Amino acid sequence: MQKTSFWKAGHTPTLLSAFFYFDLSFMVWVLLGPLGILIARDLGLSAAQKGLMVATPLLAGALLRIVMGVLVDHLKPKKAGLIGQLIVIAGLSWAWLGDLGNYQSLLILGVILGVAGAAFAVALPLASRWYPPEHQGTALGIAGAGNSGTAFAALFAPSLAIAYGWQNVFGLALIPLGLALAVYMIFAKDAPSAPPAKSLVEYLHILKDRDAWWFMFFYSVTFGGFSGLASSLAIYFNSQYGLSPVTAGYFTAACVFAGSLVRPMGGRLADRIGGIKALSIMYVLAAIFLFTASFGLPSAVSAVVVFTLAMLALGTGNGAVFQLVPQRFRKEIGVMTGLVGMAGGIGGFYLASSLGYSKQLTGSYQLGLSIFAALAIVALLGLSMVKTRWRTTWGSAAMTVAKI
Repeated sequence: MQKTSFWKAGHTPTLLSAFFYFDLSFMVWVLLGPLGILIARDLGLSAAQKGLMVATPLLAGALLRIVMGVLVDHLKPKKAGLIGQLIVIAGLSWAWLGDLGNYQSLLILGVILGVAGAAFAVALPLASRWYPPEHQGTALGIAGAGNSGTAFAALFAPSLAIAYGWQNVFGLALIPLGLALAVYMIFAKDAPSAPPAKSLVEYLHILKDRDAWWFMFFYSVTFGGFSGLASSLAIYFNSQYGLSPVTAGYFTAACVFAGSLVRPMGGRLADRIGGIKALSIMYVLAAIFLFTASFGLPSAVSAVVVFTLAMLALGTGNGAVFQLVPQRFRKEIGVMTGLVGMAGGIGGFYLASSLGYSKQLTGSYQLGLSIFAALAIVALLGLSMVKTRWRTTWGSAAMTVAKI
């Protein structure tokens, strides 16, 4: 397909609004990661506590994506997104003006920030419903590139925290978040072809479909790796190489930008060569780079290179997964986005928390990274098991014009 045909196929203002909404929501979602070094210093947190602190928004966001997925199908994406954004704004206001002087309050804040992570279940259906099957990979890749918000958090939060105090960063975050909400409300529109809402019982029926579980597992590795590293790398670079919070944030931002910006390319690549082939290649590369990183590279620069390559693979894999999901579950895209996004968040929670516990128990991050590299290989084996069935049933030429 020519690029011009894609831009004529759907609703560009909605697509770009979904991206911007997603981008700023994800920036807020992972704020505790780049702020973690300064917070841990002030509160005297252990490695395990730091790991759990930055992982809590990931788990909360994962579970809340189910709730948001249901709201998307019942209220339509735009209204569901408005509700979520207002909750996040209220939570940031409390974090800015309230008392965050103990570890428990930070965990509560992490749960509230999880609502921002649930924006995933709004932005993707909002964009997806406007585009035909042959453009799903590209459309969801562009909307999903809002992952780049995690890089903005790493890039700016440490410097702002040093200048104004880490608690005031939550107040400053209200400014871009309010702008994103205004753009979203003005330009985003719900697609006229939205499927009718289902009962809550009907949503549970989708879990009887084994393909739903496969997609959840595949995304728990690609997005789990991306989000887990995005939340943890600032602490990793500080602990492993003694970098300052600001420098560690810059290094993290470089890795995260790479993984975010290739997500549209991952969707586009999947549109061209098929999602299964693109995803298979990415699992191999992700496993190689994560396993290499597990050995503890000799310098921070070499670590940035390897983690950037890992993020490139994981980010491309994210786009490839969501080229496949709408082909298989087009009528249930709202709830499937919630389920698959939940699994991705759980994968991120596992990786971020396991890195903290690995460091505390063994003095090294090797165990946590090695196990996640092994999960990428397991995902590759699983994809090999289902690819023939997928290509001969719902992915056959008789069923869709998209490449599977």
